Amino acid sequence: MPREEMKRPLIAGGGAGPRPLEASDQGTPVVGVLGSGDFSRSLTGRLVASGYRVVVGSRSPKRCLPLFPEEAEVTSQVEAASQGDLVFVALFPEHYSTLAGLGEALAGKVLVDVSNGVQVNLGGTSHAERLAAMFPESHVVKGFNTVSAWALQTGSRDGNRQVLLCGDSAEAKAAVCRLCRALGFVPVDTGLLAARALELENLPLRLFPSWRVPLISTLALFAFFYLYNFLRDVLQPLAVGGRGRAFYKMPVETVNVTLPAVALVTLALVYAPGSLAAALQLSRGTKYARFPGWLDRWLGRRKQLGLCGFACAATHAVYSLCLPMRRSARYKMLNEAFKQVKAGVEDSWQEEEVWRMELYLSVGIMALCLLSLLAVASLPSVADSLNWREFTFVQSGVGLAALAAATLHTLLFGWDRAFHRDQYRLCLPPTFMVAVPLPLAVLASRVALGLPCLARRLARIRRGWEKNRHLRFTLPEEEDECGGGGVRGGGVGNGRSLEDISNV
Repeated sequence: MPREEMKRPLIAGGGAGPRPLEASDQGTPVVGVLGSGDFSRSLTGRLVASGYRVVVGSRSPKRCLPLFPEEAEVTSQVEAASQGDLVFVALFPEHYSTLAGLGEALAGKVLVDVSNGVQVNLGGTSHAERLAAMFPESHVVKGFNTVSAWALQTGSRDGNRQVLLCGDSAEAKAAVCRLCRALGFVPVDTGLLAARALELENLPLRLFPSWRVPLISTLALFAFFYLYNFLRDVLQPLAVGGRGRAFYKMPVETVNVTLPAVALVTLALVYAPGSLAAALQLSRGTKYARFPGWLDRWLGRRKQLGLCGFACAATHAVYSLCLPMRRSARYKMLNEAFKQVKAGVEDSWQEEEVWRMELYLSVGIMALCLLSLLAVASLPSVADSLNWREFTFVQSGVGLAALAAATLHTLLFGWDRAFHRDQYRLCLPPTFMVAVPLPLAVLASRVALGLPCLARRLARIRRGWEKNRHLRFTLPEEEDECGGGGVRGGGVGNGRSLEDISNV
């Protein structure tokens, strides 16, 4: 090989001067980082810790040198762009003009745009597309903009491990994916730059987009049940007795009666769409017809609804523990004791009330424990460690057990009050009677879907059978004791043809 060719840089588009490529020659690319802000410093530290050689480009290298690890080289933007095989653009979009003279140095290289806007961009051009227009000879990849500087400092131990990427060059995205995995993150290719860059840039700016409907639904339920209990427990005594002493119940008692009703209905809303989806598939006889849009959105919000229900249930438990600490509770206890002494009552024990309270408290504690398991299993770090069968068992089996326990807790609390005329204040039934119909309907639907005639048909549909197509279809059966026949290890095999009937 001629000596002139041996002196050329290994990657096209480099600067005219020589580049130190010791790390690149050994198989590890040199990473350039343009910018000296917080994200740039965190990214540089993570790259250095992962074994990369990092060259940082800054407009003021001497001033920024103490802010970066000693292993990183801090130099000018031109030098960083020339030496880096893969270059991160960690600048605010309004400073892109400072990169105008780097076109030759960045030609043919992979540029990773990590920028975000200051407000949601609904129809304009994305920052990554602007960068691609400035450097048409480079390969721009949008990525790392959904990762915080804190996540880069701590690696992938805290927060989400996913890094969303998009770009037009498959080779460029593959290079960024390899770097993501080396840093301990999980790359997710979302598509082309023009189709997904704007969406990725808007993603960090949206405030809990998947939580909006569940939170609004929970707050609406809370407002409804609070107003309902306010009418029954506060206004009704005022209208009957003419005294305003019942207003003290509003901060604690009324809230505490409202929270379990909201938690129970919210938990029922988690499992209701699964039953509706299963009923639609049974009626249509196929799984290939799309669900209505409202049902699709409802199915996608079940996790958030469940966590809202758990929050209400946990808050209810705290309120209940604090009930005896109130001054009003002490006054009422003293008044009751004085009335018993004055009436000469020596033993006020009521066997039925004792058993009612013991039972509904015990079942309520079990329901809260099951809900806690569901909440813990929804954490990404826990969910990632579960296989599909384990995750389905927790979210479906344990979840339905929690719904059944919560419903039983409510019914035991109500006991026989539904048959007492004095419980219908202002012609309104007790609160538990308003809260339990939906959970009971959901539980009844799950029992119906578990019947063999429906469960087998639903299992066949979800394995591809269609009612309007005359196909011979046989469900895999469990292998017999002699080891013959049957299909093992998938779908509804291994004796599992009737379970997970509502997992859509």
